[in-house]
Amino acid sequence: MLALTLSVNAQSLPQKLENPISVAYLKENLKKESPRLVLNKGIEDNLRKRLKTDPVIQNVYKAIKLNAESILERPIINLDVPLEERTQDNQLDISRDILYRVNMLAMVYRMENNPQMVARLNEEIIAACHFPTWYPEHFLDVGEMSLAIALAIDWAADGLPQSTIDLAKRALVEKGIKPSWPEGGDHSHWAYRNNNWNQVCHGGMVAASLAVAEMEPELAAKTIHRAIDGMVHALAEYGPDGVYPEGATYWNYGTSFSVVTAAMFESAFGTDFGIADYPAFKESAVFRVLSNAPTGLMYNYGDCSEQRSKNGDFTLAWFATKTGNKTFFEKERFLKPPEAMGEVSRLAGASLVWLAQYEEKATETIPTAWKGNGTNPVVFFTGGENDPHQYYFGGKGGSGSVNHGNMDGGSFVFELNGVRWSIDIAKQSRYGVIERTGFKLWATCQKCDRWKLLNKNNFGHSTLTVNEQKHIVDGKATIVDFKTGEKPEATIDLTSTFQEQLASATRRFIKDTPTSLLIEDDIEITEETNLITWQLITQADVEIVKGGAILTQEGKRLVLANLSHPDLTVSVISLDPPPHYLDVKKERLKRIEIRVPAWIIKGDTTKIRVRLSGE
Repeated sequence: MLALTLSVNAQSLPQKLENPISVAYLKENLKKESPRLVLNKGIEDNLRKRLKTDPVIQNVYKAIKLNAESILERPIINLDVPLEERTQDNQLDISRDILYRVNMLAMVYRMENNPQMVARLNEEIIAACHFPTWYPEHFLDVGEMSLAIALAIDWAADGLPQSTIDLAKRALVEKGIKPSWPEGGDHSHWAYRNNNWNQVCHGGMVAASLAVAEMEPELAAKTIHRAIDGMVHALAEYGPDGVYPEGATYWNYGTSFSVVTAAMFESAFGTDFGIADYPAFKESAVFRVLSNAPTGLMYNYGDCSEQRSKNGDFTLAWFATKTGNKTFFEKERFLKPPEAMGEVSRLAGASLVWLAQYEEKATETIPTAWKGNGTNPVVFFTGGENDPHQYYFGGKGGSGSVNHGNMDGGSFVFELNGVRWSIDIAKQSRYGVIERTGFKLWATCQKCDRWKLLNKNNFGHSTLTVNEQKHIVDGKATIVDFKTGEKPEATIDLTSTFQEQLASATRRFIKDTPTSLLIEDDIEITEETNLITWQLITQADVEIVKGGAILTQEGKRLVLANLSHPDLTVSVISLDPPPHYLDVKKERLKRIEIRVPAWIIKGDTTKIRVRLSGE
């Protein structure tokens, strides 16, 4: 799922976490008995108590048990898995499968002392530990596998043969921890980077180190010490307001491993060394909630999916537990019939622990106008919880050079009356099939392959394009003004996105009525400016009318009014099929354009004003 974009954290000196880890500290402070990873005696006692009385915990546990029982019907984990279309040329899906199996089997064993579960868990551990490697060339695979094996032998230690535990510990050292250090292969590039790899790989290495601390105290201590020092480079990316630069899908992925790491530290040492209170980390839960739109889709910028999970968000629930905020606890989704939940999150077993720790303390209202700065700044306007118009707007700045970034500065999604009118084309889910063609999906130079794809370049986003050229990949669009109130607005400076194409450009979004969005672009041209194209990406049917267009979709209408240049006729460009054979294919996809030639601009400045209004 997640290829690595090696961009360096702009914050060269992120705030550090408390880091007392040494061999002596481990010997003195690490809990001696198992379980000690996410669970310990006190935490487990609380879980068992809540399992008897709490309908949410009972319901989620039933879903976990159904999943565990279904695993018993499958073959033992193995490497002979045929590549699916989306699968990458690595072992990541296999590592994720074993992490899922461990979470289900080991939690049911832990709660019920079920011999069937531990017997199957034993077979899974032995099979995984006999893999030739855990694929350190793609270290995410090692991170997820290490977490799985460490949790398995920690949670089921009293039911596993000693030979299996010994085998697992040797594998954690030789196939997990040692390859993370340069002497075992130069795969440590993730350790001080600012992306989800940092979070996932450190999480796996912490779990492995805690599992083998008595056997390899020096290796364990230096690995945990590196993790606490290295994690801050990813945690700093949530600053200053809680925006996760890689988007909502990757927030769930990266954050879930930081959350598990915090939970392991708390259970093993009684402290998380400051992870939960790291600046803007808790605030990121607000960003995550705002990324959910009324249609059920997400604001899916970057490489994110537009579909959210049908089940409750386990990662968000950790933030509910830490804050007591009911808004972050998706109770209704957790109470879905267990049979309807299907295959639950591969971290559901661990997540059950903090679900059982949740106690409601307050219900904080999510703001209806919110902006977050950082390396990939975003802004949201909504109509609030009971809005009859289901108003939703998400816009962004940023640049293509951020992790999983696109040339989408100034782009936006817009929903009204239950319809998504302006869309962000869904993520490229077929990473594997793209990479196997030789296409360089992850390089981000100005002329790199990535920008040939419609959902990566600016031609596939609701933004501006100048001279029919691509955005400047290193140019960063920033939010320079933001106002709340009855008519919230946000202004994004796009100037560096159009270096040598424009002298300056700002885009202002205004929620001017409860059913409309006004977009104002103030532009200063240069001698190099030939054409400015205003774009809206949509799946709606479009009727061109005088002064704009009428969009229809799902029986609803939206009027696009060209307020500034009503004499310019709107154009509609079909993107079904899309221009590149590797592009995401979406039915009825099209780009609405307002093309403003430089020769009609009087002087050096112009303003493009477009209103989108519904009923």
